[in-house]
Amino acid sequence: MKMWSGRFREPLDPFFEAWQRSFPFDWRLLPQEIAASKAHALALEASGVLSPHERLQVAAALDGILRPYGSAQPLEPIGSEAEDVHHFVELKLVEAVGDLGLKLHTGRSRNEQIATDLRLYVRRQIDVTLGGLGDWARALLGQAKAAGHAVMPAYTHLQRAEPVLVAHWLLAYVEMILRDASRLEDCKKRLNFCPLGSGAVAGATLKLDRTIAAHELGFTGPTANSMDATSDRDFVLEFAQAAAALGLHISRFAEELTLYSTAEFGFLDLPEQFSTGSSAMPQKKNPDLTELLRAKSARLLGTAATVGALVKGLPLAYNKDLQETQEPVFEVANTLEGMLQLLPPFTRALSFRSARMQAACQSGFLNAMAAATYLVHKGVPFRKAHEKIGNAVRYCLDKSCELNDLTLDELKQFGPEFAQDFFAAISLEATVDCHDVQGGTARSRVADALREAEGRVGVLMSDYGATRLDDTPQTEPAHAGA
Repeated sequence: MKMWSGRFREPLDPFFEAWQRSFPFDWRLLPQEIAASKAHALALEASGVLSPHERLQVAAALDGILRPYGSAQPLEPIGSEAEDVHHFVELKLVEAVGDLGLKLHTGRSRNEQIATDLRLYVRRQIDVTLGGLGDWARALLGQAKAAGHAVMPAYTHLQRAEPVLVAHWLLAYVEMILRDASRLEDCKKRLNFCPLGSGAVAGATLKLDRTIAAHELGFTGPTANSMDATSDRDFVLEFAQAAAALGLHISRFAEELTLYSTAEFGFLDLPEQFSTGSSAMPQKKNPDLTELLRAKSARLLGTAATVGALVKGLPLAYNKDLQETQEPVFEVANTLEGMLQLLPPFTRALSFRSARMQAACQSGFLNAMAAATYLVHKGVPFRKAHEKIGNAVRYCLDKSCELNDLTLDELKQFGPEFAQDFFAAISLEATVDCHDVQGGTARSRVADALREAEGRVGVLMSDYGATRLDDTPQTEPAHAGA
């Protein structure tokens, strides 16, 4: 029997009935539906609709519904003809406790139920994602510490620009991760209000204490407006957009590693446990993981665009269109979980070719900026210093040599300011250390940045690190044992 069949005389078209069902995908919300239903039962008890004994019966039966299917990620319930996850729970509840199960829907609507379930699900997935980001950041920090003072070329326009510490390059991605984490935490703060009690559109018809369910589910408080609460999917869009931004950062990392692992660069070896070979060419080791990371990032961008297109122009309040925002949420969650499951061990297994990277830093005039800075310290205006070193570079190109190879007499043809101390000023170590500003690649500055980043990542891991190992959904009500 349908939850809404009272006013209908004709049965649904069989194909339409199957086509419009959401249970084939929203069964994933079973833990959240159970948790929200138990919280609603507490509010019904407080309002006198359920007696304390009835509420305990309902709570125990709800726990029994979830038990066969797991917890954080339930197995798909097979064989049910339920229209959606709400219908499934009601059918199972009636099987367990009879007509008492029908009382649970008093004072609520599926519109508010799905809004609540989705908030709980997204909140949980944000925590899982933050735990994964912390783990990946720790892997990057581990590689940065192991790299020590190893250097590599930094690029602008994909042309060698200046030498930087390998640790400095790795810390750039840690900064991106921490920005991604802050976006997700902001999303979590904004979504953390409880729609239960909003009814179908105008608010519950019972005088429910909405703070009971909100507190029980760990929300900051009830939502402020029933029409907004039942139709709001901003949090879905924001989650998808934050995931898309994270995906862009992952894709950039993957692209750099793909390039740096080529024979042309030769800066690193990709770990064999995350690579594949060619069925035709025996010598090949292909960067399948990094290539797939780029591709998965495109899927994250696509889901964000999908959600935006779905909610654009929808009138208030609930519309069936909003059902279609659920699968993109699950797509984002699945994609992020897979990527962040692989990135930490993959990053830890990377092997850098320090000698090859250092050699790349010692050709191509990567010390030209340091050379111009040397002249600035001699009192030469930077624009004139730039021109003098540019002329020296052109001279070296004609001679097929580097600035370090010129004699002092040759240098003096470009200006009388050059002295013997020039050669120490453009050594590789001096070139790195001349960037002695906060955020620069000087060795002392990178050491400071590494310590500071370890502290920030440590906070992230202390807050969310255990989430990845915990199978208990964070939607579990405080009175679960009542």
